[in-house]
Amino acid sequence: MLINLIVKKYKLKSMISYLCKISGVSRSGYYNYFSLKSQKSREQRNKEDKKLRDNILKAYKFKGRKKGARQIKMTLADQFQIIYNLKRIRRIMKKFNIICPIRKANPYRRMMKATKEHRVVSNLLNREFKQDVPGKVLLTDITYLSYGKGKRAYLSTIKDASTNEILSYNLSTSLALNIATDTIHKLMQNKNILIDSNAFIHSDQGTHYTSPVFQNVLKSYGLGQSMSRRGNCWDNAPQESFFGHFKDESYIKSCNTFEELQEEIDQYMIYYNRYRCQWGLKKMTPVKYRNHLHNAA
Repeated sequence: MLINLIVKKYKLKSMISYLCKISGVSRSGYYNYFSLKSQKSREQRNKEDKKLRDNILKAYKFKGRKKGARQIKMTLADQFQIIYNLKRIRRIMKKFNIICPIRKANPYRRMMKATKEHRVVSNLLNREFKQDVPGKVLLTDITYLSYGKGKRAYLSTIKDASTNEILSYNLSTSLALNIATDTIHKLMQNKNILIDSNAFIHSDQGTHYTSPVFQNVLKSYGLGQSMSRRGNCWDNAPQESFFGHFKDESYIKSCNTFEELQEEIDQYMIYYNRYRCQWGLKKMTPVKYRNHLHNAA
């Protein structure tokens, strides 16, 4: 019987040695993993990680909007006065399967080519988006939104390139020209928005923006105009980026009616402008960064 025990023990050690070898683990590491000290250490670390997870989830769920690691870091600092580095946040998110929204490819196709009476203007911006002057460089574009059962709406926005703030937006069930002109009217009629004396609207070469009617509306308000080069999305990249974040973080598909969609967009715009910190804005929200630029002037 003693001999049998010795043989079994020898075979077990040989098996463990073999498994450790093919796994790239030392035998001492294997035995240490199952030691009482090691188990207690893992239990303590798991308790600490759960506390981190709970804080991260508070930021992740803040205002009911999906967030990635950077947004979580900034929200923790801005709203909860908690400072974690990105490496720690990403580790906890991976460990507890807290999924970041993944940017989807934008299926938005450019509108039909401008007719002869439409006029393309030059690119005044040349990608100099950050001029640190609120209300000067105003980016605009239109995207489509699918909601309900096969329903479609269109969203026109105007974004301040210096602060990333959405200054004006207009939701419509139609791509008629007034989706763009009404967005301009809303911008200029809002007394809470300060427009720089040298302000200009920058867009792509879509038919709305090359239209003489649209261009005359800009002239009536004393606004300049600039356009991206044909087929070059990078010339209006911050506006495209906003639409990407918006579609990732909003709850468009759960809206069944146009009224529900409008309400969701209204709520998202408040969240984006006032509560959504941004890495490129010194980790401030667009509204805070706008105030920061005004105070620094």
